[in-house]
Amino acid sequence: MILLGSTGSIGTNALEVASHFDIPIESLCAGKNITLLNQQIAHYAPKNVCIADKNDAHKLINGNYKLFFGSEGILEMIESSHSHLLLNALVGFAGLKPSFKALQCNKKLALANKESLVNAGWLLQNADITPIDSEHFGLWYLQNNRPITKLYITASGGAFRDYPLDKIALATPQEALKHPNWQMGYKITIDSASMANKLFEILEARWLFDIESIDAFIEPSSSMHALIEFADGSITTHISTPDMKLPIAYALDKDKAAQMPFIQPLDIQSLCLALKNIDTLRYPLWNLKDTLLHTPQKGIVLNASNEIAIEAFLAQKIPFGHISALILAMMEYFDSFKFASLCDLESIQAFDNQVRAVSSQWLERKIKE
Repeated sequence: MILLGSTGSIGTNALEVASHFDIPIESLCAGKNITLLNQQIAHYAPKNVCIADKNDAHKLINGNYKLFFGSEGILEMIESSHSHLLLNALVGFAGLKPSFKALQCNKKLALANKESLVNAGWLLQNADITPIDSEHFGLWYLQNNRPITKLYITASGGAFRDYPLDKIALATPQEALKHPNWQMGYKITIDSASMANKLFEILEARWLFDIESIDAFIEPSSSMHALIEFADGSITTHISTPDMKLPIAYALDKDKAAQMPFIQPLDIQSLCLALKNIDTLRYPLWNLKDTLLHTPQKGIVLNASNEIAIEAFLAQKIPFGHISALILAMMEYFDSFKFASLCDLESIQAFDNQVRAVSSQWLERKIKE
C-alpha cells in the first residue's frame, strides 16, 4: 500500500488496520512529524519515503528506502510504486494532484482528502474512488443499488455546538480545537466548529453519488452517520461507534472488514439519538449549502479562502469569527466568475491561487482595522 499522510490521525489508524490485514506498506509520505515517521519506517520498512521538506532529511533514520521530497516528490513516488492501493490522507489542496496521479497510474484510490472532490469533483466523477469518511462510508453501506430520493449526513456540531452564541466570534484556537466526540487533526477540527467540514462533505456526496438532493443535521452523539431516503418512501440509517477504523477497513479490504470487529458495538439501549437543524446564526457558513450544490465548482472558493483563514486563525492573527466572514466575502467577490471554464487541473490551480491572493489581501485589511 501507498500511504500519503502517514503521521496524521487517518494515517496512523490506516497503518493499524493494514497490520490486521497483513497489507505490506510500500511507500510512506509525511509532513513535519519526523519522530513518528521514523517509528513507522522502523516498524513497516517501506521501500519509499517522501517528506515535505528536504531540510528534514538528516533527521530520518537510516534504512533501505528511496527518499523523495516535496509535492513533486509525492507524484514521483506514486509513479515509481508498484502497489495497486493508495490511501490519500493528505490535508488540504495539496492532496489534489496526488489523487489524479494515483488514478492516472491505475491505482485504487482510498480517499480521505476531501479537497480532491471539493476542488475537482467534476473531473473525478467516474473514477474508482472509495471514500474514507464516516458519513460517505455510511451512505455507501446503505445504498445497495436502490433508487435514491435524498441523502442526509450528520454533523456533531463541533466545539461550539453548545457554546454561548455571543462568544463564538471571538473564540481562540484552543477553544475551537475542543471537539466533543472525535480525536482529529487541527484543520478538520476547526472545520467542524465552523461547519465548513460539512459543506465539504455535502460536495463530496454530490460527486460520489451523483445526486444534488443532499442535506445535513446535527446529531450530537456522532453515532448516526448517514441516512438515505429511497424512492419507495423508506429511510434507512447507518449507526456505529464513532471510530475511523471502520471506513478505513472497508476501503482497504471490504471482504476482510466485513468479518473482523474493528470497533466496539454500541449499547443500543443507552443510545439517545436526536436530529437537529443546523442553525445559521451559530454556523453562518451553512447559508452556502444551496449555492454550492447548485454550482459545486464554487467549492474552490470555499476551500482556498478557508485554508487561508485557518492558517491565520491558528497563528492567532484573527479570531474565529473572521473565518466565516472571509469565506462569505470571497463567495460574494467571486460570484460572477465563469466557473464553467474550470475544465482541467491547470485552470483549477490558477483559480485557487487567485482566490488565495484575494483572501490574503482581505485578511490583511481586517487585521489592520
